[in-house]
Amino acid sequence: QVQLVESGGGLVQAGGSLRLSCAASGGTSSRYDMGWFRQAPGKEREWVASISWSGGKSYYGDAVKGRFTISRDNTKTTMYVQMTSPKTEEKAVYYCGANIGWREVDAVVATLRPEDIHWEYDYWGQGTKVTVSS
Repeated sequence: QVQLVESGGGLVQAGGSLRLSCAASGGTSSRYDMGWFRQAPGKEREWVASISWSGGKSYYGDAVKGRFTISRDNTKTTMYVQMTSPKTEEKAVYYCGANIGWREVDAVVATLRPEDIHWEYDYWGQGTKVTVSS
């Protein structure tokens, strides 16, 4: 059982920056891929970014590529996403997820549509709300 707790959400100005954190605990090891997702009111959960268990591979949704950076610190079992130049339409609840399945992150991203990636994730945090002001 993996427990995930997000933090760092709040109000940010469009064009500013914000860093979200996801602290992981539990499980038999930290060798699982992780990812960030977001969900705006009335919309489906959207994949933002994923990172391999080692931190050596990272992938991004088209909407955030070049502006957001995902990273993880396995010594602290914490994952981050640095949001740079967020847009007002990116107001959402941001969730972190853990994928403990056998399929690694590069295969998941290569074979699934972005809107289906969240189905590969087994554990979720409670979410942290991000509001982007104009």
